Amino acid sequence: MKKEKLRVYRKVSLKKSYDLVIIGGGIHGLAAAYFLAKDYGFTDIAIIEKNYVGYGGSGRNTTIVRANQRTKENIPLYNEGLKLWPKLINDLNFNMMFMQCGNLDLAHCEETLNSLRVTVLTDQFLGIENHIIDAKQCKEIVPQLDISSQAKWPILGGMYHPPGGTVRHDAVVWGLSKAASHLGVHIHQGTKVTGIKTEQGRISGVETDQGDIKTKKVLNATGGYSPLISAFVGLRVPIHVLPLQAIVSEPLKPFLKTVVSSIDYDFFSNQTLRGEIVCGSDMDHWPSYSTSTSACYLRHQAQIMTEVMPCLKNIRFMRQWAGLTDMTPDMAPILDGNNPVKGYFMDMGWGYFGFKSGPIAGRYMAEFIATDECPEMVLPFRLSRYRNHCFLGETARPVYYGPWN
Repeated sequence: MKKEKLRVYRKVSLKKSYDLVIIGGGIHGLAAAYFLAKDYGFTDIAIIEKNYVGYGGSGRNTTIVRANQRTKENIPLYNEGLKLWPKLINDLNFNMMFMQCGNLDLAHCEETLNSLRVTVLTDQFLGIENHIIDAKQCKEIVPQLDISSQAKWPILGGMYHPPGGTVRHDAVVWGLSKAASHLGVHIHQGTKVTGIKTEQGRISGVETDQGDIKTKKVLNATGGYSPLISAFVGLRVPIHVLPLQAIVSEPLKPFLKTVVSSIDYDFFSNQTLRGEIVCGSDMDHWPSYSTSTSACYLRHQAQIMTEVMPCLKNIRFMRQWAGLTDMTPDMAPILDGNNPVKGYFMDMGWGYFGFKSGPIAGRYMAEFIATDECPEMVLPFRLSRYRNHCFLGETARPVYYGPWN
């Protein structure tokens, strides 16, 4: 008799009813299910994923985590999330390769440097370790930086956030899915949601291509696809889906010991444990569901990498990809369950901050779902803030995404 293959999570049949259906098998949905089962004994949960767990933004990101945000609403949430990683790794008994290697943001003009000063002062006021440093100090942290005046955009200084770092994204997915499954959560891959049923303004069920499910609660944690799922309940959300492209180099001898980024250059990079240089840029400024990369992006990345760190001039790239960011007008998420459709919960609008926030958002959404009371930490992120014109000021500069249709 052949031994059954070891699985990270159990393979189960789709039931006709669940207490909760989570749409989206990424980090946010898995974390919510895990904390619901662990902290509240809420285990009659189905996670519905049309592809496979970790398929979307959870597998298409650059693994960076940090807490040096810009606003008093965001900073405590991300700081708590950054502190949660070691505890989560211990609780799951799963190595997620969490490295607090620090984050260095470079400034190439006085306007950017002044913006970073505001961020640092706000962070320090709220107890976050973050510092303004000059160009020489930047080079002490990353000796390969070109801080000469001959550079196209000379480095004037930077912002250094020592607690920041990286986490292995697929390990996070595996750890959470394994733990949630062992606690009784059902994970259904290859299952597509085709509709959400409501009766008298309340959730009554979910339609899938594998059969209908009766439920009174639904959590939408689908990242870039969250506006499409919200449309099933007739809810319009102010989210634009923008691709974010990334590339990975051949393995190199370890030299980059921190995350390096630049607002002016639209550039961020880190070196993996395998020696690869992972590079990302700003989002495309036009809505799209494309996950392919462009020649324009590759050229842009090659130019800025070699200008900031000339030692990278002759490296080769092995692969490239793009992920989908669900951007709101104020670059802050939507965490809500008090909306016109009772029983419909939302964890969306994270933009390119979705990976950083996965476990902490899941923990608070678990509390929200289990108690039907909005946790104080997530009160600022309600959908109603847009209707009431209470935008959060996370964005450092205006970006036009087109009309909200």
